[in-house]
Amino acid sequence: MLLMLEDNPERIERFTATLKAIDPTIRLVLWRNAWSMIGEMATFLPQARLISLDHDLEPIDGDKRDPGDGLEVTKFLVAQPVKCPVIIHSSNTERSTWMAGEFELARWKYKSVAPIGDDWIEQDWRRVAQRFLKQSRSPRLS
Repeated sequence: MLLMLEDNPERIERFTATLKAIDPTIRLVLWRNAWSMIGEMATFLPQARLISLDHDLEPIDGDKRDPGDGLEVTKFLVAQPVKCPVIIHSSNTERSTWMAGEFELARWKYKSVAPIGDDWIEQDWRRVAQRFLKQSRSPRLS
């Protein structure tokens, strides 16, 4: 299972297609709102093999509530026992660095993938995701 925080519909389609190309049996559980992810993730976390987080989130049309951001999810995750690796896939370099620092201090395995170029999901993100998913088949991190 791959848990993801992402709000961009075009990116979501590309992530979904890329994950299916990697392994069509892996379930993608997606949130577009950090607060919803934090509230619901606990039931999925034990089965997660990989987490991928964006930082900047836009409110969904008509929803005036603040959708939160990837740093809020990061702070929630690092308070949990280490479960699986994380990919940070945000164009917000400063906040990506903050997220990476949180994972580093908590000794979570992570990698940042910058959204650079037209095929960064299909190439860069895919390469990191494949490596982490392959590693997650071995005994769980504790």
